[in-house]
Amino acid sequence: MEILGIDIGGSGIKGAPVDVTTGQMLTERYRIPTPQPSKPNAVAEVVHEIAKHFNWNGPIGCTFPSIVKNGVMYSAANVDGDWVGTNGQKLFAKKTRCPVVVLNDADAAGIAEMEFGAGKGQMGVVFIITLGTGIGSAIFNKGVLLPNTELGHMEVRGKDAEHRASDRVRKDKGLDWEEWADRLNEYFQRLEALFSPDLFIVGGGVSAKSEKFLPLLNTRAEMIPAQLLNDAGIVGAALAAKSLVN
Repeated sequence: MEILGIDIGGSGIKGAPVDVTTGQMLTERYRIPTPQPSKPNAVAEVVHEIAKHFNWNGPIGCTFPSIVKNGVMYSAANVDGDWVGTNGQKLFAKKTRCPVVVLNDADAAGIAEMEFGAGKGQMGVVFIITLGTGIGSAIFNKGVLLPNTELGHMEVRGKDAEHRASDRVRKDKGLDWEEWADRLNEYFQRLEALFSPDLFIVGGGVSAKSEKFLPLLNTRAEMIPAQLLNDAGIVGAALAAKSLVN
């Protein structure tokens, strides 16, 4: 079964058809920079352009960097504030003329990792933490997702954690790997103190360089890199849209 997965981020929007029985992307992903400002209609137009690029007329799964309930966005940390209260699911469906499911971006990445990646077969309390423009989180207990956790916005030293420890902060501040690892350690140890997970899976684009920073982190829980890397959102979005054809 093929479903188009689209991953909407603060800096880029990318998509590809996915074989949801294997988790494999069937083509190279197609990426368009996120419009600035990232208002709903502008983003929806990019979603339409990606669907048109693949000549797509079937179900679509979309991630979004927000709390998402029944297709409606309830936060807008790294996108335009006009998204709050917008039913993105209906907007994207209208633009593409396809059935659409929308879910939180980190939740989608987590779904993919638990189904086809580093979390496969893990039945304890598993945290997937995505490090990118912001910090995303997904929590699974015995393979079941607790949606919309948004732990990148947990306060650390008076700031959202993602304003201290995201990969964008590392780049913007010119932090070396050791300096960034100090900030990550503070964040992960706070998560561990509050939730006592059995496993951390670290995803996002920077997970491709995990050997540079994961060995510098110190948690009781095992910590491993994601396997699907920066494609997890696309794959997870497609998996979430399976509900449209079942």
